[in-house]
Amino acid sequence: METARGKDRKFSFEFFPPKTPEGAAKLRDTVKQLSQLGPDFFSVTYGAGGTTREGTLATVLAIRDAGHAAAPHLSCIASSREGLAEVIAQYRGHGIRHIVALRGDMPSGLAAAGDFRYASELVRFIREETGDWFHIEVAAYPEYHPQARKAHQDLFAFKAKVDAGANAAITQYFYNADSYFHFVDEARALGIAVPIVPGIMPINNFAQLARFSDACGAEIPRWMRMKLEGFGDDTASIKAFGMDVVTQLCDRLLAGGAPGLHIYTMNQAGPTSTLWQRLGL
Repeated sequence: METARGKDRKFSFEFFPPKTPEGAAKLRDTVKQLSQLGPDFFSVTYGAGGTTREGTLATVLAIRDAGHAAAPHLSCIASSREGLAEVIAQYRGHGIRHIVALRGDMPSGLAAAGDFRYASELVRFIREETGDWFHIEVAAYPEYHPQARKAHQDLFAFKAKVDAGANAAITQYFYNADSYFHFVDEARALGIAVPIVPGIMPINNFAQLARFSDACGAEIPRWMRMKLEGFGDDTASIKAFGMDVVTQLCDRLLAGGAPGLHIYTMNQAGPTSTLWQRLGL
């Protein structure tokens, strides 16, 4: 397995905190199944404005109690310095050493951004509060952040996060490998040396994927969109085609030197397990 993966590559799987007892039971089964694939860590998302704060921590601790490495996300938009200091101290008090630091989305109905406007400010704040305690991951956008006015501005925003103390980056999902390789080349030209791990979104539900992509700026190439739309309600064909596309994408990324993969699992084990088998990981 180490030979297939490459000694220094990192693989991780992302979950969201379940909202119901049934969801929690399903996630326990998913963690159990995906842990057999040997990921380096699981990450757990943090809702807009901290709406899943307790659920995020509880999920991370449950994963860790099951014997696996887990990293909570932390977003700063619409948050105060005091509130974030409390969350960071809570994470540290539980012995958590790994965190995914994000700007996050503004909660609906709120107009004030809080004490932080950018993820770079959050990274700097974490370092000020805890020094080198945390290994900090940040986000990167190969197709550029949907709110970026110009490509170079988004690159400099990414550099600001690294300069503030980020150790590594996980990208937004994408389906065009060239966008990832181009982004990495541009980042290296700016002197950014941290690992930039591609984020991968399996394709199971086209309507859901289209909504996500419209919101986050991730492009679904026209040929893919046309093909997926053509399947209509044929779920089996959507999943089969999606698995082919994502497998080929991951193959190309790993062959091109990507330092690992981060899978947005949507709390499902099946697609990621199938992808791992196809990739020989």
